[in-house]
Amino acid sequence: MQQQEDGHQPVGSHPGNTSTETGHEVTGFGRQDGRMITDFPEPTMIAVNGVELEVFEAGRHNAGRPVVLCHGWPELAYSWRHQMPALAAAGYHVIVPNQRGYGNSSRPAEVTAYDIEHLAGDLVALLDHYGYDDATFVGHDWGAFVVWGLTLLHPNRVNKVINLSLPYQERGARPWIEFMEEVFGGDFYFVHFNRQPGVADAVLEAHTFQFLRNLYRKNEPPAEPQPGMSLINLARAETPLGDPLMGDRELAVFISAFESSGFTGGINWYRNLDRNWHLLADVDPIICQPTLMIYGDRDAVAKSERLTDFVPNAEVANLDCGHWIQQERPEETTQAMLKWLDQQAREMPWPK
Repeated sequence: MQQQEDGHQPVGSHPGNTSTETGHEVTGFGRQDGRMITDFPEPTMIAVNGVELEVFEAGRHNAGRPVVLCHGWPELAYSWRHQMPALAAAGYHVIVPNQRGYGNSSRPAEVTAYDIEHLAGDLVALLDHYGYDDATFVGHDWGAFVVWGLTLLHPNRVNKVINLSLPYQERGARPWIEFMEEVFGGDFYFVHFNRQPGVADAVLEAHTFQFLRNLYRKNEPPAEPQPGMSLINLARAETPLGDPLMGDRELAVFISAFESSGFTGGINWYRNLDRNWHLLADVDPIICQPTLMIYGDRDAVAKSERLTDFVPNAEVANLDCGHWIQQERPEETTQAMLKWLDQQAREMPWPK
């Protein structure tokens, strides 16, 4: 695999809306090479909540059945490329934003502009833009955190939840970063992002290709923890472990996007964890919406032993994969989502 040095831009993220790897016009879901989707829907820039979001859609003709897919870090709407066409074919209006800080969406300078009230507010405003009272929200990784927070802050705007990797996070008695610093130390990446602002950002941006190539892996062998900050070490590592999660052309989409945007916007989500802890202080912590929690059995993110204490209507699915669930096991993830959504539709049909 060679570093891309030819000025690629993200798919659907430049005036020509052309896939830089294939030359295909990006007007919807098109040709597939194996499991690689070479086309992706054209984006629309939508003004919401004081920012502009780059939003991708599928199944627009299925108006009235919205499903909003929320990516994690460091990812993009493109991480849902395998699920979007299947959900649209099943009759859903699929709405997938590059959330604030990512892609061509706005990247405010103020760190506090990335707290849970702003991130959830973006999604509420997106529903308002389309004229929807509520929607099913799907999140992976940090996107799951945002969906959990959205459901706590705006329960009437969420009718169902599907989250991947990150289970509901109990608020606990102490702010999250303060607690992590005591337990894991100052080099733990959550803590490092907060206590040494700008340091990791600069290293990741100086090694964007290498960092993302080394991060997006599967079947990684067990490794002993190394001293230092793990993500900085990963960005500087010359040899990746395990197997690549995706092909070179798909990887190039992520690389070109983060070469353009940098990593600070997304890292600022981490820098609001303690602020979020305070913002959620007076919120009812119970989520009553029907929920599907999808875990990867080899994900480093821990499963919750008390999920139903806070999400009493949760069902759990486990897939044989690591952290990048919907990209490592795209068919299984999609089928788990569709099966559960179909079951929910039979029990509680969409209003006509």
